[in-house]
Amino acid sequence: MEAINAVHTYLDALTRGDLDTIVGLYADNAHIEDPVGADHVVGREAIRQFYGKSIQAITGARLLGPVRVASNEAAFPFEITMNYNGQSLAMDIIDTFRFDQQGLVVEMRAFWSEANMRPA
Repeated sequence: MEAINAVHTYLDALTRGDLDTIVGLYADNAHIEDPVGADHVVGREAIRQFYGKSIQAITGARLLGPVRVASNEAAFPFEITMNYNGQSLAMDIIDTFRFDQQGLVVEMRAFWSEANMRPA
């Protein structure tokens, strides 16, 4: 899958809460670091568990700028909206994907902190 299409598929699946589509973007041996500095989540089953918890609160995801592609990697700024502890919040994030030869994500890193959250 082309990198830009993978990003759009990812954001659409986040919005719809489509866990199977999200996990399907990842290679079997993939790892994620979300947010950067957190422990790595390694392997599809662990990634499924990670997203299974996090997507429940997400109500929307949209690009905030163009997807940047270089070699086998992509970086993209986006916003998610979510319901968290009874509040509607928005958060700005920059994710990076690194792809394998088959076009599957082998590494995802998410750049965000609580400072990037605000009322929606």
